[in-house]
Amino acid sequence: MTVALVGAGPGDPGLITVRGLERIRSCEVLVVDRLVAPELVEEAPDDALVIHRDELGQEAVNTLLVELGRDYEVVRLKGGDPFVFGRGGEEALALAEAEIQFEVVPGVSSIAAVPAAALVPVTHRGVSDQVTIASGHAADDSEPDYEALARPGGTLVLFMALQRLDRVARGLIEAGLDPSMPAAVVSRGTMPDQEVVTAPLDAVAEAAHGLPGPALVIVGQVVSVRARLAAVAAIAANA
Repeated sequence: MTVALVGAGPGDPGLITVRGLERIRSCEVLVVDRLVAPELVEEAPDDALVIHRDELGQEAVNTLLVELGRDYEVVRLKGGDPFVFGRGGEEALALAEAEIQFEVVPGVSSIAAVPAAALVPVTHRGVSDQVTIASGHAADDSEPDYEALARPGGTLVLFMALQRLDRVARGLIEAGLDPSMPAAVVSRGTMPDQEVVTAPLDAVAEAAHGLPGPALVIVGQVVSVRARLAAVAAIAANA
């Protein structure tokens, strides 16, 4: 028996990989995260056991996967990519230590997919040739290392930063980023109800107030490219 750690992609169910969909369609047990599209859960066989992990802590999930993996073909379906802020590494280690066979099926990560859905290229020739990703909310509620995040230049992509965006923006500015640096917040990226706001870094928290999560924050000059792309896209849509 095996456990497949499958990335569901950034939200739109059409963005799951072919292999990921194959694993869902052949599983006996599906352990699924809250943010996974219901359409993907419906792809599981009618007789598959579906377990929503909403009320389970990470250690309980690890134990559950080990127990189920001894007797069933299990798919652990996670939003985005299992190894990008998905705790897939922790689950894989628990399975390896229990000598349970497992497979990692990468998913389309929000790192680039959500900015792309908002017409923000995370790299752009002459504008940015590097990307830094980080969490805006550490598990122990500590602050990010703002100086380390402000130093590299290029594009900064922040996960889990929406609820403390005012603090994060202020920390980046105090660490040396220009307050006028373009920033964007993409709420529910790739979904039909996606919302995008753009503003200078020192005003982005106010601009994003009230947006629902999940959301991705993008900071860098690449955000300025969006206006040009959006204008052309609007012309094409109205043609």
